[in-house]
Amino acid sequence: MVEDEAFHSTRAAYDSVASTYADLFGDSLPGLPLDRAILDAFGELARAAGDGRVADLGCGPGHVTAYLAKAGVDAFGVDASPAMIELARRAHPELRFEVGSMTEPDIADGTLGGVLSRWSVIHIPPPELPEVLAEFHRILAPGGHLLIGFSATDGPSPATQKFDHAVAPAHRWWPDHMAALLRAAGLTEVARMVREPEPTDLRQFREIHLLARRA
Repeated sequence: MVEDEAFHSTRAAYDSVASTYADLFGDSLPGLPLDRAILDAFGELARAAGDGRVADLGCGPGHVTAYLAKAGVDAFGVDASPAMIELARRAHPELRFEVGSMTEPDIADGTLGGVLSRWSVIHIPPPELPEVLAEFHRILAPGGHLLIGFSATDGPSPATQKFDHAVAPAHRWWPDHMAALLRAAGLTEVARMVREPEPTDLRQFREIHLLARRA
């Protein structure tokens, strides 16, 4: 997939807010016990496949990559935003972080035990998402796992819906539709976590984690 205008504008937008983003979300996991639980399960499964490494694609300031590493996962982070990668390297100098794209990850075929895509595919234009999922399948080893996080639409129709994201254009997905796209890419859903919004949340969207395995 050739990097397009949407990719470059999203990268520039995240470069411009990198420090603010890190301040707001860099310490968010302690308050999210359900997210931690599914990350722990994902990490355990990923260690058992391929070379055991996990790529956190769209890693931002690196806090989730660091969480996985502290849990014993050989995790590294990739993000399109050079400013985000600079913050990640500064905060976690012991870990590997690289500037790159999840649309064309510079990772060998069939090697990884796991791929994490946590609220990064929301910025992929819907027609391009199947190609991105195909890349996730390509870099996973047989038996490797993908954990993908995204916000859900309010119902099955429309299957995708654009929403007013604070940084860059973004999309919500109906979970069953996302699961169908995963199946088409050769990734079988094995678990799903649905987290309902808190009454005080700015956006009243359900948050979804889908865990899928490459055969």
